[in-house]
Amino acid sequence: MAHTYYDRLSAMDAMFLELEDAQTHMHIGSVGLYELGPLRKPDGGLDFERVRDFTESQLHKHPRFRQRIEWIPTFDRPVWVDDANFNLIYHLRHTSLPRPGDERQLKRLVGRILSQKLDAGKPLWEIWVIEGVEGDRFAVLSKLHHCLADGVASTDLLNMLMGTDPNYQPDPPSHPWKPRQAPAGRRLMLDEALRQAGAPLKLLRGSAESAGKPSGQVLDRAIEALRGAVHAAETGLHPASQTPLNAELGPHRRFDWTKFDLAEIRRVGKSAGGTINDASLAIVAGAVRRYLLDRAGAVDDLEFRVAVPVNMRTSDDDGRMGNRASSIIVTLPLAEKEPQGRLARIVEITRDLKHSGESQAVDLLGRFADFLPPGVMAQFSRFGTQSAVNMVVTNVAGPSVPVYLLGAHMLATYPVVPLMPRQALGIAMISYNDVFCWGFNSDWDAVPDLHDFVEEVTREYEAILKLGN
Repeated sequence: MAHTYYDRLSAMDAMFLELEDAQTHMHIGSVGLYELGPLRKPDGGLDFERVRDFTESQLHKHPRFRQRIEWIPTFDRPVWVDDANFNLIYHLRHTSLPRPGDERQLKRLVGRILSQKLDAGKPLWEIWVIEGVEGDRFAVLSKLHHCLADGVASTDLLNMLMGTDPNYQPDPPSHPWKPRQAPAGRRLMLDEALRQAGAPLKLLRGSAESAGKPSGQVLDRAIEALRGAVHAAETGLHPASQTPLNAELGPHRRFDWTKFDLAEIRRVGKSAGGTINDASLAIVAGAVRRYLLDRAGAVDDLEFRVAVPVNMRTSDDDGRMGNRASSIIVTLPLAEKEPQGRLARIVEITRDLKHSGESQAVDLLGRFADFLPPGVMAQFSRFGTQSAVNMVVTNVAGPSVPVYLLGAHMLATYPVVPLMPRQALGIAMISYNDVFCWGFNSDWDAVPDLHDFVEEVTREYEAILKLGN
């Protein structure tokens, strides 16, 4: 009998599949801007064939790029199987702006591409190589379904195409890729039935393994998670305020970006006894306050909450695909009229949340959801996003040194966070070398003035820089 292969999605990975519909596009990604440099052809265009050949030579490092979703009959659970019809050219796409293409045109194109759902019948990723950007540059837009990777894992994935050595030449794979045969539906059903039958024993075994640790450590973790679950439940029972940034989503997207000095953001956060993330949230709070004052008239009584993903990866998770993130919910201090007051309050709030156990509770829910009926995590997420949270604000640590694609220097990279139900704006940030890059994803109709919001962020950045001097 031929050897077969499949890999089961975790409940958290599957959640992002179940959340997707015609208006909710669950792909993450980034827009990287590069110097054309060594990828310039004699006619001035971009050498896409080199990029294609290089990408093909690197795919063996991450087999997930050649896998698609299959569903287990009856149980309705997703698994990864090799795609026997994989075609790189479908996923690696080449296009151009009308020269000289400015950043406004590039942003419009990116928004249009982000408005298109990934094909669920194929491996769930696309990379668009976009030439013709003014300033002798080109862009690389990546789209990866959130079920495939979280923000941290997606950064690791894209690193397979980039490196710190501009002269790097990859070694070809040791043997040609051959898809492994997927199991028949009956085999998948039997395996899932056996897995579910053994779930109680697995939970007991996990408890026994925990019991082997110092009893105080196990008890402290359990108490911390319970405290966090109570805190999260109390937050969810009190809906966030509805604002112009919370509306039914349409199918179209706008995308914008900006960047700031990384050292300055770090300095401001440290001056208040906080972090880069605290300074960033204070900037978001100030921008939201300014934006809503113009559109809602009053903000002092608003309960405006943002979900802030928390990386839960350990050293054992290095290089692994999928999602290993939790989140905390931060209420932005919109009533604070001055930047200093907003930053101080943010530092206080996040310090308390770090000790609340909220992120641990959400992480444990994700682990236990693997043994619960399908869709539990998706229902939990829908409830939270539509009721308890106004916006997602995420921050990922990127490369601390310059990186290159076939010798072409990456100048900046702007991350993409998907919009959750009734959240018309999402903000993602990534540190890269000496800059702090911000990406803004929004619904086309609900936030027609996205650029105005980005300008508010810039004004708040300039105001907050005066602190800590």
